[in-house]
Amino acid sequence: MRGSTDERNFVKKAVNWALRQIGKRNATLNTAAAATAREIAELDSRAARWLAADALRELTGKTVLRRLAERDGRRP
Repeated sequence: MRGSTDERNFVKKAVNWALRQIGKRNATLNTAAAATAREIAELDSRAARWLAADALRELTGKTVLRRLAERDGRRP
């Protein structure tokens, strides 16, 4: 979460990308990444709010959740 308040474009994009990629590995990591994004959203930083909103949009989206469910052999 240290880099999540950094306003530099490449830093906030890198943190966002890392959080999204971790959350797409499996259902457990998706839950942890989404929880982390929600914590980041509470920080008093414009960059942090952008980062969290963008990450949550993907991590909680139908496509990602369906793919994770299929990978785990569950129904979405």
